[in-house]
Amino acid sequence: MIDPKDYPNRTIGRKLLAPADAVDRQMVLVNLDESPLGWLHRRRMLDGRQVAAGERLRRDHHAAQLGARVTMRWDMAVTADRSRSGGADAQALGSVAARRRFHAAMDAVGPGLADILWRVVCAGEGLEAAEKGLGWPVRSGKLVLGLALDRLALHYENHIGQINA
Repeated sequence: MIDPKDYPNRTIGRKLLAPADAVDRQMVLVNLDESPLGWLHRRRMLDGRQVAAGERLRRDHHAAQLGARVTMRWDMAVTADRSRSGGADAQALGSVAARRRFHAAMDAVGPGLADILWRVVCAGEGLEAAEKGLGWPVRSGKLVLGLALDRLALHYENHIGQINA
């Protein structure tokens, strides 16, 4: 049995493998910090190019501060010293640039593929949850996500020359 104390740098939690009403239920330990892209890549369902494109999109989404917020942000407050580099103005400009990159990438992917891409890459949903949320048939998400990531990688290659930059 895996002991969470053996993995101090990971958030380990327990996950039920079967529905609660199933007869054969099993609890397993999982890394709660693991992204769906990393999981799919380790199982050879996505290649390195697709994962790199997805991670770049996720970084832009995070830098653009497009995620849901629960509380007010106080770190962007205007300070008296605007000449200091890395202040609120620099953060705001970086956020605007990341937002433009994110929206350009999602526009390049297209509206039919952007839905699954946002759910899995940006929101961190698993494929099963994304398929249910979109009303898609079971096991269709892997194929559509692969197509979306291929189109995203092509966008990055055409606009910046490489994905890992």
